[in-house]
Amino acid sequence: MPTLVPQATALKAKLFRGFSDMSRLSIVEAFTVAAIALLTLVISRNPLSTASVLVVACSCSLALATPIAMLASIGMGAQRGLLIKDGKYLEELARADVLLINKTGTVTLGRPQITDIVPLDEQAPDDLLRLAASCERYSEHPLAEAVRREAVVRGLALSEPLHFEAVPDLGVCAQIDGAHIAVGNTHLIPQGNSHTHARALQLQGKMLLFVTKDDRLVGVLGAADTIRPEVQTALSRVRAFGVKRIELLTGDNELTASSLANHLGIDYRAGLLPEDKIAAVKTYQAQGHTVVMVGDGVNDAPALAQANVGIAMGVAGTDVALDAAHMALMRDDWELVPDAFAIAHHTMRVVRINIGFTVLYNLIGLSLAALGVLLRLWRRRLNRCLTWVSSPMPPNFCVSFPARRRHRASKRQRDECSNKPGISGAYRCANRDLYGPLDGRGGFCLHWGGRACA
Repeated sequence: MPTLVPQATALKAKLFRGFSDMSRLSIVEAFTVAAIALLTLVISRNPLSTASVLVVACSCSLALATPIAMLASIGMGAQRGLLIKDGKYLEELARADVLLINKTGTVTLGRPQITDIVPLDEQAPDDLLRLAASCERYSEHPLAEAVRREAVVRGLALSEPLHFEAVPDLGVCAQIDGAHIAVGNTHLIPQGNSHTHARALQLQGKMLLFVTKDDRLVGVLGAADTIRPEVQTALSRVRAFGVKRIELLTGDNELTASSLANHLGIDYRAGLLPEDKIAAVKTYQAQGHTVVMVGDGVNDAPALAQANVGIAMGVAGTDVALDAAHMALMRDDWELVPDAFAIAHHTMRVVRINIGFTVLYNLIGLSLAALGVLLRLWRRRLNRCLTWVSSPMPPNFCVSFPARRRHRASKRQRDECSNKPGISGAYRCANRDLYGPLDGRGGFCLHWGGRACA
């Protein structure tokens, strides 16, 4: 178990390196714009048209189209009680077509109750329960909590376990009152499969815990959990977002898993260990599917990390599951799962609209800028603005902006300008561009003359 989560996380890092393509796309866009600007300068020999190309392209809207939509969606999810660790998982979630779900604590409430205590020797049911509860004293599994809770209800005094060992998805072992006690499923205690009482409880869809004392089977505990009432509706909503396969992954026995899966109308795999769950995720990924895993426990952490999107039950889940998952439900409500799919699909729809608008804007804007259309439109507007600003000036004062074609001013016109106050710039009078040095300094002057300025 300690190595499964880091291995899955390392593989995920390789899978998500493709998201750096956006950065490379921005670099390609920058070089493309630079090439268009250079081509505009070479063909038109007009620096202002070249500057117009750069102004149109400098908004970086293509690079910002995705991150802004992702940030907005992460905030929307947080308001609904959905913690999204990174926007890239929204893109993966929008493509998901396989949903794998854990059973205990995920599909069920995770608060099972002990319903049957079956001693297989001459000891009393309370003695069997006391041994099991003492052995499960430090276990975090929901079934262990159910055993301890039942022992408290019955007022049993628990013993301190020595050499306690928890085996993920199998059970626990400890030394109780000088005897070696083991409590777990049939993977840990294989001899439980052949017992008739166990078979009868499995047919009722109950979860079983077998108890051994010094490697001898001494009893069976049966437990029942309650299905979350909103799960069936939530799964129906998830299917509407393109999820073609929903499968239950559980370490419980075949009969218990089939009873629950048939009730929900989904497929199932029973008797799975943590490595079996992660293998199931890898199998679907190898077939080209995008996998979403929903779980809550320590045993689900490797599969949560391996999945394209891992969703942890944040309220009832363990810290290990929360750390391994990419999203967490901060309310104990399964309706947040289809809400996450809805947010992801809405986000990607907005991203596609943003990118489409940006590409269209750049194509039109760069074309108009390179052809000088934007410059001419801008010049006319600027001339109107400057004319309005200069309205308080003397009546023979005129302001204009240079057109593309320029004609050298005559000596008389340059002499006329040299005797008038002006500023550096160019001017156009009588529909002709005039420019010339002012006082030999290489600058240009605004024309004073009272003639019509275009």
